[in-house]
Amino acid sequence: MFGTAMTITDAAVGRVKELLAQRDKPTFGIRLGIRTAGCSGLSYTLEFADEKGEYDELVEHDGVNILIDPKAAMFLIGTEMDFVEEKLKSGFVFNNPNEKGRCGCGESFHV
Repeated sequence: MFGTAMTITDAAVGRVKELLAQRDKPTFGIRLGIRTAGCSGLSYTLEFADEKGEYDELVEHDGVNILIDPKAAMFLIGTEMDFVEEKLKSGFVFNNPNEKGRCGCGESFHV
């Protein structure tokens, strides 16, 4: 589809592996998408994926499958998925070159 749509850091791979290991059933991977939400218009979504959808783009790194929802692919080209763990918070972080701005709380973005 787009070649390598995104990259995944080792920290993100490690966290995805932990999440998949905690799930009680076999899982193909994690599906990344976007939805309309927040102050700036769009937010990232992550969910377990039991199988690859026909039009999902697959990004595999170190045994972890990240599926990109076809409706989100054009917004995510070139994005780096990372996992950051700080003293008071932890979570996935998306370094997306397509973003034109973010809301003040960092929960949503626009392109």
